[in-house]
Amino acid sequence: MSSPAPEPNHPRPETGRARLVLSTTADLEVAKRLARTLVERRLIACANLVPAVTSIYRWQGRIEEGNEVLMIAKTSVDRLEALEAAIHELHPYDTPEFVVVEPAHVAPRYLAWLVEETH
Repeated sequence: MSSPAPEPNHPRPETGRARLVLSTTADLEVAKRLARTLVERRLIACANLVPAVTSIYRWQGRIEEGNEVLMIAKTSVDRLEALEAAIHELHPYDTPEFVVVEPAHVAPRYLAWLVEETH
């Protein structure tokens, strides 16, 4: 007898292993180099690079506005600490964005691939 399938509003336990990390860079070439290095080091399974993001923020007491590239990196929870250290090491910003999002659901086959690629 198999166990019942999880109810739709309850994430599968293994979903808790996946994380999305948001980080911005000044331009597409920097974002590509950063993403490629993180994939090579197996710190992320993949990254989506979203160009032409306008960012408005306060920095050193002034309101700033600039064009950036948003990187959405997919990783596993056990790679977060090493990923954060690598982004701080490789990123040209003094204070790089590192925001972690926990998804409510990840398709099982995609999650298996993500976990495999980050180990």
